[in-house]
Amino acid sequence: VQLQASGGGLVHPGGSLRLSCAASGWRFNRPIMAWFRRAPGNEREFVAALTSSDGTTYIADSVKGRFTISRDNNKNTVYLQMNSLKPEDTAVYYCAGDRAISPLHIRNSRQYAYWGQGTQVTVSS
Repeated sequence: VQLQASGGGLVHPGGSLRLSCAASGWRFNRPIMAWFRRAPGNEREFVAALTSSDGTTYIADSVKGRFTISRDNNKNTVYLQMNSLKPEDTAVYYCAGDRAISPLHIRNSRQYAYWGQGTQVTVSS
């Protein structure tokens, strides 16, 4: 399984970015896909997740109302649309996936076996 994250960059506060995570090599259907981030000096933090089976989304409170997770099954790609970006959103963003994760643990990075390489998002004026 390979996850390739892209779309990061430098953006001014209030701006937008869309991250993409292209997946390949899945040996099972309907994986759960998620985004995490790690800011300097901090632990990895849950951002958003999406189940394939029913399209349920999970969004961290810190980004709720600003970030949206979606997927294009034809392209095997998951997106993170980030609007109204703030300096505190600056981090390396990682996409992650796995076969099945209980909703109780979907925010726990240790539950995910597959990870992309990360893409840097910097929000600064």
